[in-house]
Parts: sequence; C-alpha cells; structure tokens
Amino acid sequence: MTKIIKMDPLNPDLNIINDIVNILRKGGLCAFPTETVYGLGADGFNSEAVIKIFKVKKRPLDNPLILHIDSQEMLEEVAIEIPNIAYEIVKKLWPGPLTILLKKSEKVPKEVTANLPNVAVRCPAHPIALSLIKNLE
Repeated sequence: MTKIIKMDPLNPDLNIINDIVNILRKGGLCAFPTETVYGLGADGFNSEAVIKIFKVKKRPLDNPLILHIDSQEMLEEVAIEIPNIAYEIVKKLWPGPLTILLKKSEKVPKEVTANLPNVAVRCPAHPIALSLIKNLE
C-alpha cells in the first residue's frame, strides 16, 4: 500500500517517523528526502528489504546501493580499515552530499554492495533522512 505523508522537513514529527521506522523494520520501503534528491529506502541491514529496492526500481543486482548512515560511529560499524583521510573528509563534509567508498564490514549485506568488497556510504544532511536513520538503529 502506498501512502503519502507530509511533514515539516525542518522539524520531523517523531510519531510519524516512528510509524515509518516500524514499516522499515518489517521489510517495507519508503521514499525519503535528502538534501539533493528523494531516495527509495529500506533497512539497509535487511537483505530481503534491500532486494525489494532492486525489484521496485528495476535496478540490476550488480549495481550497488549507497548505505545511508547518521554518524561517524555508524561508519565504523559498516566499514573497516578506514584511512585517516576519510575521517578528515567526513569531519568537514558530513552531514552532506558526499558519498565515500570504503571496505565493508561483515555487518553490511552482500546485496547492498552487489557482492563487492566495498560499501558506498553517505550521511545525509536532511533532518527527515537523519531522523529515519537514527530511529531505525
């Protein structure tokens, strides 16, 4: 079922965010705003939900997705062998429209990375996107 929800982008309604997070936890999808585009999102750690993104978008399974995170701490959960320069870059430019490619941790499903050893990671600056990520953890 498709449902369109409107909310103040600068002050996301936590009750609505929690409703969406519950859908995501059950393997559902949602379209959400970032500072540049709307993305189609799922729980990035739920392989079945990730596969739904590929199916809905008719995206080739060998075309990896970007994993959205909310913090440097979460970066350390999804990536390993993170070079110092990566920390310097994200400290200056995150949250924001920067995607970095790092060696993935075992926590990241192979479906996200199309079986590749690296993961594309981004920390969006949009309050709704960040709120969804924080509350999904």
